[in-house]
Amino acid sequence: MSSGQDAKNRSSGGAAVGIAAAAIGLVIVAVALTAWLVGRDSASSKTTIIQRTTTAPTTPAKTTVSNTVAAGAHDFVQFACAQCHGIGGVGGVSADVPSLNGLGTAFTVGQLTTIINHGLGESANPTKPYMPVWHGIVSPRQVSELVAYIRAGLPAVPGATPPAVPTDQGLAVEGAALYVRDGCINCHGPNGLGGVPSPASPDKTVPPLSGADFRGEFNTPAKIADVIRSGSVIGRAPIVSMPHWGGILSQTDVNALIAYLGTLQ
Repeated sequence: MSSGQDAKNRSSGGAAVGIAAAAIGLVIVAVALTAWLVGRDSASSKTTIIQRTTTAPTTPAKTTVSNTVAAGAHDFVQFACAQCHGIGGVGGVSADVPSLNGLGTAFTVGQLTTIINHGLGESANPTKPYMPVWHGIVSPRQVSELVAYIRAGLPAVPGATPPAVPTDQGLAVEGAALYVRDGCINCHGPNGLGGVPSPASPDKTVPPLSGADFRGEFNTPAKIADVIRSGSVIGRAPIVSMPHWGGILSQTDVNALIAYLGTLQ
């Protein structure tokens, strides 16, 4: 064989070896890439599983109450029971007003219903808080709700808290909030317009806190303060739900209420 032919054969053999080496290299790269992708997906999957396991939200245990008990909690706030018996019935407002949260089932449904409807306490003594007469103001359904709430131990119910009273916007604004928080609105109506039924009273309604008649009878702050403190049951059988606020409301509260009433027409 000639030297030229030998060179040609060596050239062809070298090319074949180069092609084979390149092919092997490509296979190795492909295998490595595939392994990397599989490993990445596996790691991603594992990470996802770990995250789902460690960051799963936990729901705190909730105290479940019936709809009737929940409604009773809101009635308790609406009719200002909390202002005398404390939020949640824990007491501490006045030594003359008992706490309710420890009663449990010590009172029957009938006994609690009677107390709510007919009041309890010293009606003739304005220095002692008096449980007002709620019959005719609080509906029978609401009385049943209140009884259920008390017998359930007065559990906490979201949203059943007295409204906040601003103290930095003037006495009249503070008094307007107290008018709602202390339940005056339930009997004397929005803006003191009255008209709420009181069947046992002479004119069959709770009197308004605005208008010429009110201004004529209560023409000084002192007269308004006196009736707020003493209520409307002094010396006679209670007929309406005006309680004695003298042992509950501070002088500042009374002044704020008087300022608010002064804004009514």
